[in-house]
Amino acid sequence: MSWGTELWDQFDNLEKHTQWGIDVLEKYIKFVKERTEIELSYAKQLRNLSKKYQPKKNSKEEEEYRYTSTRAFLATLNEMNDYAGQHEVISENMTSLITGELTRYVQELKQERKSHFHDGRKAQQHIETCWKQLEASKRRFERDCKEADRAQQYFEKMDADINVTKADVEKARQQAQLRHQMAEDSKAEYSSTLQKFNSEQHDHYYTHIPNIFQKIQEMEERRIVKIGESMKTFAEVDRQVIPIIGKCLDEITKAAESIDHKNDSQLVIEAFKSGFEPPGDIDFEDFTQPMKRTVSESSLSNSRGEGKSEPKFGGKSKGKLWPFIKKNKLMSLLTSPHQPPPPPPASASPSAVPNGPQSPKQQKEPLSHRFNEFMTSKPKIHCFRSLKRGGAGPEDFSNLPPEQRRKKLQQKVDELNKDIQKEMDQRDALTKMKDVYIKNPQMGDAASVDHRLAELGQNIEKLRLEVQKFEGWLAEVEGRLPMRTEQPRRQSGLYEAQNTSAVNSCAQDRESPDGSYTEEQSQETEMKVPATDFDDEFDDEEPLPTIGTCKALYTFEGQNEGTISVAEGEMLYVIEEDKGDGWTRIRRNEDEEGYVPTSYVEVYLDKNAKDS
Repeated sequence: MSWGTELWDQFDNLEKHTQWGIDVLEKYIKFVKERTEIELSYAKQLRNLSKKYQPKKNSKEEEEYRYTSTRAFLATLNEMNDYAGQHEVISENMTSLITGELTRYVQELKQERKSHFHDGRKAQQHIETCWKQLEASKRRFERDCKEADRAQQYFEKMDADINVTKADVEKARQQAQLRHQMAEDSKAEYSSTLQKFNSEQHDHYYTHIPNIFQKIQEMEERRIVKIGESMKTFAEVDRQVIPIIGKCLDEITKAAESIDHKNDSQLVIEAFKSGFEPPGDIDFEDFTQPMKRTVSESSLSNSRGEGKSEPKFGGKSKGKLWPFIKKNKLMSLLTSPHQPPPPPPASASPSAVPNGPQSPKQQKEPLSHRFNEFMTSKPKIHCFRSLKRGGAGPEDFSNLPPEQRRKKLQQKVDELNKDIQKEMDQRDALTKMKDVYIKNPQMGDAASVDHRLAELGQNIEKLRLEVQKFEGWLAEVEGRLPMRTEQPRRQSGLYEAQNTSAVNSCAQDRESPDGSYTEEQSQETEMKVPATDFDDEFDDEEPLPTIGTCKALYTFEGQNEGTISVAEGEMLYVIEEDKGDGWTRIRRNEDEEGYVPTSYVEVYLDKNAKDS
């Protein structure tokens, strides 16, 4: 089965067919290119989808990923990212193994096809030339024969005519002989040309054309084989990534199987546990007995009859109707302690604060009286000064339940320790650099590092003092030591066991802010609590008098709560001198006051203020 013998006369059709084959190959290349674009687009969309649902760094979403279910979801997102990578691999392999390879092959195929058909056309032109030569020789032989025949007839006619001279007859005879000779020569030439043409034609149809067509056939068969191999590669590229995609899917399944509902439930407990005890039973109030109703059993505090002493710390809470109270409404006004400026970093313990809260041993007016006074009087802006200073909440997290407070303090201590380690690493690196500069002065000036080393030393000292402060608060929470901000709190209607005392409150309406039932206003009762700074929140904070002035020797950036930033050379007012803790309280204007290190300022005390 050969195109040279079977299709010897289909040169034009073969030319069209081979061109169609190249078109098919180019069409397949275009198909693969579009497939690679789809794979890239799909991979990009998968990556964007995975990125869209990834938790943002340093955001609240990161806390949600401590649960096993959300961690499994995060693992699924990561596996989908790897899954997208496999589709990118498919696109890359198809581009290199199929598209690029076939593109080069098509160029070579076009050149080869052009060469073969050029040879075919050349062979056809040659046989056509031979055919034209044969036709010309044949026509010449035919013409010479006719001329010889006419010359013979003319001679015979002249020879038969008696009126014609002998010279004319001889001339006609010679002319006839010449024509005959020419006819013989044309015959010989025609015969030779015919033999040559037949030979050329035989070679053309049995040798040249079959060879050319055979090469074209082989070229076409190679094209067919090539496109078949490309299709196999097309499938193999997909098959190669199937195991990896399978592993991605296996990892997703494994992540799903790692979900532990019991563990997640325990994490919810750890996240929201307040540390308070549930409320005790409500005592029966017998209204049939003529007695003065001093304590409302439906109030938030512990029930306490006449003549009862204050419950001891650690006693079980009773009569707390905390499920009916909305925690966030007015609670902050009752529980937020008066927040003076934070303790200076040089303080030995968190309780060593200038103008700190008074000892819980002092007795003050009942809380209910202070609350009623607050509800009936105009709100005072000064009582919120601590909120303005403290920002979102107290620095010691005293507004949180015990368990949550402990976690926050521990987290703060860990963060500060990490910051200290970073600063120490920088200091060690600079120290080594300084040693190198000292040994090799040509590498740099050792004195240029001193300023940065001093800054790092100050930063480390500040951070250590901060750690001491938060560790003190943490020890108070974990060891249940008397705290600087210790006081009864209305957190969901309960108090900490260490701070618990009999507390009664009043209700203004029959409904609490969240719509739950409370006692009528006529059932207002008094309450006695260990003395706290609660009522200080509602007192006018008179500004401290100025006792002198000071000049800032250095620039100080007050980044900690309670401190104030000063610029070098700035003049300010002194409102409280250093009490041995290394800090001086100053004021810039009515709204700006705080602590600065005593060593950063030069103080000029007024003589009269000092004597008084």
